[in-house]
Amino acid sequence: MDTYNKIGYFVNGKFKESKTDIYTEAYDPSTGDIIAKVPCCTEAEVEEAIRSAKDAFPAWAAIPVKKRVQILYRLRDLLYEHMDELTMSVARENGKCWSEAQGDVLKAIEGTEQAISAPSLLMGESLMDASSGYDTVSYRFPLGVFAGIIPFNFPAMIPMGWMAPICIACGNTIVMKAATFTPQTSLRIAQLYKEAGLPDGVMNIVTCSRREAEIFLKHPDIKGISFVGSTSVGKHIYTEAAANGKRVQALCEAKNHALVMEDAPIERTAAGIINAAFGCAGERCMALPVVVALESIADELAAEIVKKAQALKVGPAYDKTTQLGPVINGKHKESVLGWIQKGIEEGASLILDGRNTAVKGYEKGFYIGPTIFDHVTPDMTVGDCEIFGPVLCIKRVKNFEEGLALMNNNPFANGSVIFTQNGYYAREFTRHTDGGMVGVNVGIPVPIGMFPFNGHKESFFGDLHTLGKDGYRFFTERKVVTTHWFDEEEKKAHTVSTWDGTI
Repeated sequence: MDTYNKIGYFVNGKFKESKTDIYTEAYDPSTGDIIAKVPCCTEAEVEEAIRSAKDAFPAWAAIPVKKRVQILYRLRDLLYEHMDELTMSVARENGKCWSEAQGDVLKAIEGTEQAISAPSLLMGESLMDASSGYDTVSYRFPLGVFAGIIPFNFPAMIPMGWMAPICIACGNTIVMKAATFTPQTSLRIAQLYKEAGLPDGVMNIVTCSRREAEIFLKHPDIKGISFVGSTSVGKHIYTEAAANGKRVQALCEAKNHALVMEDAPIERTAAGIINAAFGCAGERCMALPVVVALESIADELAAEIVKKAQALKVGPAYDKTTQLGPVINGKHKESVLGWIQKGIEEGASLILDGRNTAVKGYEKGFYIGPTIFDHVTPDMTVGDCEIFGPVLCIKRVKNFEEGLALMNNNPFANGSVIFTQNGYYAREFTRHTDGGMVGVNVGIPVPIGMFPFNGHKESFFGDLHTLGKDGYRFFTERKVVTTHWFDEEEKKAHTVSTWDGTI
């Protein structure tokens, strides 16, 4: 394929061509063809985007929240109107199969609808006669410019469902660093925001390297950073940005585990595991890459998982019958293949090998078939480190207590799952698991947008999570106002009443 898009950056409501001479190739993972040349925007261009957001902030913040969300109502309608176009965009640049790509867009709509609730969720609290004659009320105010740093794996949901809608509904402006491999969907939705009536400068999008993104961590006009990506980068952003007085929500890596008890229905449980482990080719932080099975049912469960995995149709993203699409690019494919080899070297049993998967007519695509290791032990890194691909590990334990302890020993704690029909074990698991998002017979326990995306331990750095009420707290600051009105006697006496905060 000899033709491709030369991507621009989006600032102050316009697309501009970067002055950089550094471009990165973005691929269609299904075909292996180059579909875009993506600029590494210069430091001056990143600064330009921040300045545009800063200049737009005062007027945007002054608009009543009820009027701000009218734009989000119109945007939601436009997202539905352009559903097929946006689904194709996600499928083409990311490699998700059609239903998963559509789900990505639907999650962007869900976040938009959550932000439409801003007039209610931004309301403060009040108390008349906090002390005799004194009334106290709290208000929430926008802070200014926020930065969003976006990963490649959800090009619609993360920027346009998690980051931008609540941020701008609260009266802030935003500069987002789109993922170099998948920038086109977010840039297209930025156009739809403009069509919906969003003023110029409220949303800005750049593409750049980590070097230019460092500007966000120290720039005096950036008030907070929302990040999704690796734990090493998340720790760095949290440390540096917080040291410079900025708010941070850093959503990082995961190695989610599911504990399967003896009473779990094998066929139904295996179906849930397949969807959770291999959906989106395993490229999601709420994937289920590890199953912890009680020894008494492990053989039967492993056989059923292999059977169902072998039945998955591997193919190009835009074939609507595809059930497992490619990984993002050739470099990431090599990384996943390296992890599979690592698992073999560590002594795990490779009971399903997806390394030689090929799709007829799409031989240059970045395909890896479902891959399953059994007898993965605690000393094997393949069972504890994030692979971010279609690789499932099965660990075996004697009982509930051993399984829970094994799971909690992992440094990550995004999600955790138990499959059981026993209420006691479900309740004990919920109480004692380290996972921040817990599933009981739910393989992917991602909550809907009115609840926070609630990772723990090495999976999250910050105080306030994305979405839910946490999202509104992150994007606003509170002012507490106490008022007192002089009565007639005080006026006549020319006295001033004071309050020292005591009751």
